Amino acid sequence: MGTGEIPVNILTGFLGSGKTTLLNNILTEHHGEKVAVIVNEYGDINIDGLLVLHSDEDIIQMNNGCICCTVRGDLIKMLMNLLVAQHKGDITFDRIVIETTGLADPGPVAQTFIFDEALSSVFALDTIITVVDSQHIIEQLDSFEEPQEQIGFADIIMLNKIDLVDSSRLTAIRQRIHQINPTARLLESQHSQVALSDILDIYSFDLESKLMFDPDFLEVHHPHHHSDSVTSLSFIEKHPLDMEKLNHWMADLITHKGQDLLRYKGILNVEGMNERLIFQGVHMLFSGTFDRPWQPNEAKESRLIFIGKHLDQHALTKQFNQCLATRPLPLKG
Repeated sequence: MGTGEIPVNILTGFLGSGKTTLLNNILTEHHGEKVAVIVNEYGDINIDGLLVLHSDEDIIQMNNGCICCTVRGDLIKMLMNLLVAQHKGDITFDRIVIETTGLADPGPVAQTFIFDEALSSVFALDTIITVVDSQHIIEQLDSFEEPQEQIGFADIIMLNKIDLVDSSRLTAIRQRIHQINPTARLLESQHSQVALSDILDIYSFDLESKLMFDPDFLEVHHPHHHSDSVTSLSFIEKHPLDMEKLNHWMADLITHKGQDLLRYKGILNVEGMNERLIFQGVHMLFSGTFDRPWQPNEAKESRLIFIGKHLDQHALTKQFNQCLATRPLPLKG
């Protein structure tokens, strides 16, 4: 475990659990710290980074790869670059928060701060926080290896979205999680709202408990393989979208393919509207809200990503293109 003075928190959890919401809650609280943020996305376009609330924090994006495998070397480079920039006085930060992709194994990320002597002398692992989608976690545990890894390596487990399940379901979730990780602290939340004193400056990273879950944790080559059936498909489109066509498409898609859609999210440019449409969903549950006006210096374009099983790229591309607006409308709002 790192013995340095700069704390590092790793936010993990399966697709759609509420990690970015938790990150925004951390950044908007008055904790008096300057936070450097590293956001990792599974797809090849930046969406989560654009959903992080604007602040004076330094936000670094890692796209098109999972932080625990293909871009782990990039993580080390980014951390070293942050240290160099701070030494030069270009930036200042008191803490680093790493938000992993929903398909990441947090074990190799934690390894980074154990085996790299240069990093471990500066950074200290504070906590690995795993956010759990209470509505879908049991089915996710039955179908995927990643949620098991994320829960197994957690120091703190946030049972999020508890307002969407009944007490018997919540009891079953607690029992299932305890079987995987009996030592982690359990917190319960709605909309990823927790007291920061319960998750930051805890320094509860425990190497012994990690070795109990994975005896090979200290092996430098820590393999992690994603399911071949899970892929991502992303779109970037400058032409505005038609809201009615978009609603019809998503209603039909969710009805027929909802169980295969692990996560879908986007920032959409809707015809006739001057605000961004934030679009997010997990399986059959989705929402769309207008959040803020497009800024003069940002590209007014739609960015949409699907992560799921057995995605039909040809069909989804054709359906998305059919949602394009055919004529301009006057702006509202």
